[in-house]
Amino acid sequence: MEEQTLSGITMEEKEKSMNWGESNRLTLSQLKPGEQGRVMVIEGGRGIRQKLFLRGLFEGSVVRVISCYGPVTVEVDRNTVSIGRGMAQKIVVRRM
Repeated sequence: MEEQTLSGITMEEKEKSMNWGESNRLTLSQLKPGEQGRVMVIEGGRGIRQKLFLRGLFEGSVVRVISCYGPVTVEVDRNTVSIGRGMAQKIVVRRM
């Protein structure tokens, strides 16, 4: 059984509908300092999605990586947010 997102669409279906290739599919922890990306999918349950939402990170938000050494520090909506590497690996972004 395939894992579904909260919207009921599988990740594969979402990728096909957005028409973005594997070369652009990165996790937030893979972006380098100074790079920007748009959050496409958050792979995880309700708890992690809620924690990230409260910090301003949700599907569609634009982030700029400030630091990726130790915790991943990003700027989102003029706010600086630091999250753990494990959490950052659950955030799929498209490089901008």
